Amino acid sequence: MANHEAEIRAAQEKFADLIRSEFDRIEAMKADREVKDFSKLDHIRIGILPGDGIGPIIMEQALRVVSELLKDEIASGRIEIHEIEGMTIEHRAETGESLPPEVFEECKKCDVLVKGPFVTPRAGDPWPNLVSANSLLRRGLQLFAAVRPIRIPDKGIDWTFFRENIEGEYIWGNKGIQVNDDLAVDFKVQTAQGSERIARAAFEFARKNGKKNVTIVTKANIVKLADGNFIKAVRKVGEEEYPEIEIQERLVDAMAAKMLDPEFNKGIEVIVLPNLYGDIVTDVAAEHQGGLGTACSSNIGNKYALFEAIHGTAPYLMSHGRGHYADPCSLIRAMGEMMAHIGYGDRKQILSDALDICTVTERKVVLTTFTEDASTAEFTDYLLETIRRMEK
Repeated sequence: MANHEAEIRAAQEKFADLIRSEFDRIEAMKADREVKDFSKLDHIRIGILPGDGIGPIIMEQALRVVSELLKDEIASGRIEIHEIEGMTIEHRAETGESLPPEVFEECKKCDVLVKGPFVTPRAGDPWPNLVSANSLLRRGLQLFAAVRPIRIPDKGIDWTFFRENIEGEYIWGNKGIQVNDDLAVDFKVQTAQGSERIARAAFEFARKNGKKNVTIVTKANIVKLADGNFIKAVRKVGEEEYPEIEIQERLVDAMAAKMLDPEFNKGIEVIVLPNLYGDIVTDVAAEHQGGLGTACSSNIGNKYALFEAIHGTAPYLMSHGRGHYADPCSLIRAMGEMMAHIGYGDRKQILSDALDICTVTERKVVLTTFTEDASTAEFTDYLLETIRRMEK
């Protein structure tokens, strides 16, 4: 039998270093309590990261919409829209930096960010194996809550997902231990502080929006420590601070399989999940809503916030000359969530109503991504005409 003591010691030393870094992070979470109040700001800077592939195309149209809805605030100088350069995959590959330091510094000078999709290289791609820029932004800006609304009116579904955005399987995603050629170990991380702050965000949203239920989704029957402690933390926050809100639990595999079953989803309104489960389940829910192109995500922290489309860069559309026929609705909806976050919920409502008219009830202009139907710009023309019609 081979002697693996040296390999075990090396793995132990690496694991110890990871644990030490977590203790430092926990202390930082304990100290991070102050929440930015946008109502008290005289100037709000919105940073724009166009992204890769179809990102710049749909961002151009999303900016047309927000510039219409916030035109008075932009003219007065209270709102500033600032485009941040340097986050294309070409530049990131050239520098070898997923999130170049100078770009990150520009991001920190903004109050909120809106981003298009970024390329995260995979095996076989013509790019270096860079880690996810999305994950680096979320961790670097402490955007611990990914908030994704899902509405399927004909199914009676009006849900808001609160996905823990930093911990879980993703926080050490590139820090696993390759013990030897036969054995690799990755990790799942859960802290009381991280779980309690995502729980508090979910319960606070429920209280402010008249919701009566928070549902916890885990795999705690198998992942007993990390997921079990997540449930304990969420229940502690709910029972001690939000006693009027009902708490229930679902297993993640059942949630993914049966979310449209009215018996299974009865009473669900606000859903709180650890990181990996949230990533998967919200994509499944978005597909039921009408596809990833219809959904957006808000990434919220105490100081910063980032709003984004949840789909990718659409390389197939770009390679087939159909990038200018991409659906911009996900990024436009992200702009709506951003406006609500900085204090303009009335503008978000106007936008939501206009999108319902343009994509559900009236549909005078139809997007399919095929060139015989509406282009991205033509759909946005229709949306802007609808908004102006509603404002009269």
